[in-house]
Amino acid sequence: MEKAKILLIEDEESLASFIQPELELEGYEVVWAKDGKEGLEFFEKEKPTLILLDWMLPVYDGITVLRRIRKVSDIPIIMLTARNQASDISNALDQGLDDYMTKPFEIEELFARIRVILRRLEREKRRVVSSTLEFSVLKIDLVSHKFWCKGEEIYLTPKEYALLCELMNDPEKVKSRDELLDIVWGYDFIGQTNTVDVYIRALRNKLGKYRNLIKTVRGYGYCLRKVDDNE
Repeated sequence: MEKAKILLIEDEESLASFIQPELELEGYEVVWAKDGKEGLEFFEKEKPTLILLDWMLPVYDGITVLRRIRKVSDIPIIMLTARNQASDISNALDQGLDDYMTKPFEIEELFARIRVILRRLEREKRRVVSSTLEFSVLKIDLVSHKFWCKGEEIYLTPKEYALLCELMNDPEKVKSRDELLDIVWGYDFIGQTNTVDVYIRALRNKLGKYRNLIKTVRGYGYCLRKVDDNE
């Protein structure tokens, strides 16, 4: 497999000078940008496979960089942040963030998150599909990775897309949080236990008045179920 190129956008030199060689020892090519403006320039020039993006950056902050990249690309982006407020994280997920890590973090956990994303990209490259998934007013085109709710196209981040695909693959079947973590994030995912809940909340927000199609089964997990009050 071709060596993955990672764009690290981080202004804290001590952290970047630690992360970069560690990633290189893992076999990745790493490009380091020291502010948001340079990060956007490197994104255009270097064509990375994945981006590690700090939230608090000079010139353009991480959210601004995220928004600008999402206008032109679905490249996986992991946010590195000292912020841990649910509202901050939800906002970043709504802007198209794939994953996040709260500082300080263990480097092995970062490696695990990266591996999960790269495995997903590799699977998507190999997979040839020509069908759609449909449930109630929801429809996913598995070729174009587009999603519609009641005929309206809605943008999903890669993780939201994978999570909704898994639910739509087996409508009405309850999937546990652990099961969804294993399938969508990977068996070696190391992260907060509420990760699935955060992404479900983001999906529900995007479904608007059809949010109740995603049913919570208390103490277990989630499934899709038709309801009478969605029309």
